[in-house]
Amino acid sequence: MNKLIVSPSPHAHTTESVPKLMYGVIIALLPAFAVSFYFFGIGMLIVTTVSVVSCVLFEYLIQRYMLKNKPTLLDGSAVLTGLLLAFCLPANLPVWMVMIGALAAIGIGKMTFGGLGNNIFNPALVGRVFLFISFPVAMTSYPEPGQWLSYTDAATGATPLGIMKEGLGDSTAGELMKEVPGYMDLFLGKMKGSAGEVGAIALLLGLIYMLIRRIITWHIPVTILATVVVFTGILWLVNPEQNADPLFHLLTGGLMLGAIFMATDYVTSPMTKKGMIIYAVLIGLLTVIIRVFGAYPEGVQFAILIMNIFVPLLNKYFKPKRFGKEVKRG
Repeated sequence: MNKLIVSPSPHAHTTESVPKLMYGVIIALLPAFAVSFYFFGIGMLIVTTVSVVSCVLFEYLIQRYMLKNKPTLLDGSAVLTGLLLAFCLPANLPVWMVMIGALAAIGIGKMTFGGLGNNIFNPALVGRVFLFISFPVAMTSYPEPGQWLSYTDAATGATPLGIMKEGLGDSTAGELMKEVPGYMDLFLGKMKGSAGEVGAIALLLGLIYMLIRRIITWHIPVTILATVVVFTGILWLVNPEQNADPLFHLLTGGLMLGAIFMATDYVTSPMTKKGMIIYAVLIGLLTVIIRVFGAYPEGVQFAILIMNIFVPLLNKYFKPKRFGKEVKRG
């Protein structure tokens, strides 16, 4: 006689796991890391190593001695947070600042809310914004590409987005645009900026990898990028002398990194496709508003953090249909 085993839900099983997903995203970031290492050399290596090690260490110490929980170092989440944080920083940022950013990302952005799965905000962006507010000069002084062996003594300058913002502010965009690399250089990553601001081609390769592996869906990244193209395109058509074209906005700043790797975070993004679309459209719109009308040249990190606040609301009003729910027929 066959015995039936009765157990509570869920009854669906999958081969996916937190470590598998986390390490999948880490693999997707490797092309961008390679491009950034090629342009910034030892500085990028130091910043990334310190960021990753600090995030892992702080997570272990907080879990072990403050929360009294079993450390979860092997799930890859702390490593991923460290990588994403490093991708948001200049490659010449002093080690002690990187460590402060890691502490803010893990301690404030993640562990304050109870750890992985409970955080409201993207931890890496919390660390980035914390450093940006605390050390604005260091966080906006980006090294020139090609200084392989230079670190804190590297020659620095403004990013293409910063140059354009300055030009639009005093109507000298035409002159300042001569300092901006061509579109092919922007696409390949030969420009001043953080790791996540260079190498659009590498970030797109990461997006393709994650889509093929089904780590993420297209809804959030594609919608954010499309929204930015639409609204910057409208502004450019209305007044091309005072507004940059959509391609410039796509290839500069942290838009690609934010849309592909930050906004798609499982914990801080909506669960349903409708919620994802609304979430992504608003991120794209806020990014354009901050970039064009705000005081800062970049706005994607603030846009994502603002929309992180509304994710619970989107999840409440755009719930997936329950399995077995009766559908009314007309």
